[in-house]
Amino acid sequence: MTIHFIGAGPGAPDLITLRGRDLIAASPVCLYAGSLIPKAMLDWCPPGARIVDTAPLDLDAIIAEMEDAHRTGQDVARLHSGDLSIWSACGEQMRRLDRSGIPYTVTPGVPAFAAAAAVLRRELTLPGVAQSLVLTRTSGRASAMPEREKLATFAASGATLAIHLSIHVVEQVVAELTPFYGADCPVAVVFRATWPDETVLQGRLTDIVGKVRASALERTALILVGPALAADDFSESALYSIDYDRRFRPRGGQ
Repeated sequence: MTIHFIGAGPGAPDLITLRGRDLIAASPVCLYAGSLIPKAMLDWCPPGARIVDTAPLDLDAIIAEMEDAHRTGQDVARLHSGDLSIWSACGEQMRRLDRSGIPYTVTPGVPAFAAAAAVLRRELTLPGVAQSLVLTRTSGRASAMPEREKLATFAASGATLAIHLSIHVVEQVVAELTPFYGADCPVAVVFRATWPDETVLQGRLTDIVGKVRASALERTALILVGPALAADDFSESALYSIDYDRRFRPRGGQ
């Protein structure tokens, strides 16, 4: 048997990968992360599957479910929202499985920042404006930020910032970023991108706090900050220029 860690994507059921969907359909046990996973995905579970909401479970209880499935030779679909590579709490689960000798696979998913960019219809890296995207967060109850990973450190680069799990301290975020980006820097707050209750707030560092507080958004909202969110006078990429010589489109058609 195998534990299949699956990135379930940002919300819309059809934004899971084909591999992820097929693994769910083939696994007689499904462990899913509560309200973060659309219930429609559970319809792909095979008839009679054991389906467990892990939201009320601690790590020991989750691993116990996996160990039980291992003893009975049943594959497990372990669903987490977004992509598994960031803030998924998969690392400690995989470490436990490594120690127990239980095999597992990892299937990536569409991350929240990509879904938010799609909702905004924006490229987050534009020529001459920003060529880097920083995925970060602020300290919370679950995990403190390392001392060197401060918003000010990332803001000094001028990169586009995707700030997760921080809507509850939006005032702090604005205060730390304004000296680097300026009060007029564009900001977007995207709540539950691709879900039916998706909400998008757009503004500037100078007014986004008021918009957030008026909306009463409290969780699972992503804050995007940077000039690329509103730039329209950026240079065109050389990639598609007629004068750009590359392997698959040689200059001069040779």
